[in-house]
Amino acid sequence: MLVHTVIFWLRPDLDPLQRQAFRTEGLESLRAIPAVAALYVGGPAPIPPRPVVDATYTFALTIVFADVAGHDAYQVHPLHRAFVDKFKTCWERVQIYDAA
Repeated sequence: MLVHTVIFWLRPDLDPLQRQAFRTEGLESLRAIPAVAALYVGGPAPIPPRPVVDATYTFALTIVFADVAGHDAYQVHPLHRAFVDKFKTCWERVQIYDAA
C-alpha cells in the first residue's frame, strides 16, 4: 500500500467559486483514475489550535494506492495531467508526502 498526501495552499485572491471548482472539478475528479483505491479531500479541521498542527493550508488530498505501481500509473494518467494543467495556477505552494 502507498498513501499519497498532497497539501495545497491556494492563492488568496481566488474567490469562493474558484476554490469550490478546484475541489469539485479538480481534486474530486481524480477519483475516476483506476489506480485510486480511496481518495479523501478536506480542509483544516475545526480543532483547537496546537503548536504541532499546521492549519495554514487550503486543501489536503489523500489517495491510497495498492502499491507503488498504482501511484506511478496515477502520476501519468491523463486525468491527473489535466488536473495539473488546468489548476496549477491556483496554488501558491504544494507539499507532498508519500508513505508506504
